[in-house]
Amino acid sequence: MSASDDLPVVRTLAELAGLVGRHRGLYVRWSRGPETDLAKTSSTDELTGVPMPGLSANPLDVEEWWADRPVRVWAARRLHDYAHLPHDKGPGVRPWVLTGRETGRGPDNEPLVTDVRPMCWIASGVIDEARREVERQERPWGPLRRTGG
Repeated sequence: MSASDDLPVVRTLAELAGLVGRHRGLYVRWSRGPETDLAKTSSTDELTGVPMPGLSANPLDVEEWWADRPVRVWAARRLHDYAHLPHDKGPGVRPWVLTGRETGRGPDNEPLVTDVRPMCWIASGVIDEARREVERQERPWGPLRRTGG
């Protein structure tokens, strides 16, 4: 059994929203998991191949301007925006939550995180819940997916 197997699993969007509401400094990373990532704690810019000084991740912290709006919607959007990554990056890629120290920004302005501490996996059903939550909103929204041209 690997260290990744020992991580708890967030199984509902409500559970993730609760975690985000209780803690600051959380990030979500889409990869094959901590076991793979922590071996080098570095991401690579896909366009240039340049190594970056930390793991690329997306912040889960709720911004002040969000005010008293539902954390559930915030968390849903943070997941939905990158839900295409398992399809694009291949088998075994899934989201997990981590804490760490920001050391810079990647080319898409994403935080690069070091001193990583894995917190939990996010179950695939949470991604489905996030999609449904986003679809319930007043305006249409899709994932931040790049397409080659």
